[in-house]
Amino acid sequence: MVCNRCIKVVQDEFAKLNLDIQDIELGKVNVSPQLSEKKIEDVRKVLDNNGFELIDDKKSKLIDRIKTIIIEKIHYSESGFESINTSEYLAKELGHDYSYLSNLFSSVEGITIEKYIINQKIEKVKELLVYDELTLNEISYQLGYSSVQHLSNQFKKITGLTPSHFKKLKENKRKPLDKV
Repeated sequence: MVCNRCIKVVQDEFAKLNLDIQDIELGKVNVSPQLSEKKIEDVRKVLDNNGFELIDDKKSKLIDRIKTIIIEKIHYSESGFESINTSEYLAKELGHDYSYLSNLFSSVEGITIEKYIINQKIEKVKELLVYDELTLNEISYQLGYSSVQHLSNQFKKITGLTPSHFKKLKENKRKPLDKV
């Protein structure tokens, strides 16, 4: 789950299955009591039908948690990543050494955590450009870039367009967060 609408879909689907949700947040649902194998299979089918997947092994859960933390910080947090050391933050939040997290993420996802963060930031830049409420300088600061030039260079490297050219296109060239 990567957005609040995702949480709503999961809540609705779990209610249809008569499951008692104890806690729900991006990427994580706790239900009670413990589910039978049949109920787990029902949950798996419902999630699959809605474009989600049931993650039940520890490494996959950890990777999903890394993604969720990054998405929450970049897309839904007021503070974003502008003033934190990402590797220290992830290590602290997840209780694992960053080199372990980085190696695990890279081996499974095929890209580094840093590249994943950059891709998420670029999607956020696209969103903010489409809304047209902030200057590029304000966007740069909000997302923790050292300069507008740094943001512009990364944006062009990822999208093939300058931010100003992207803004002029007036097309929605954004990707869903779970496809980034």
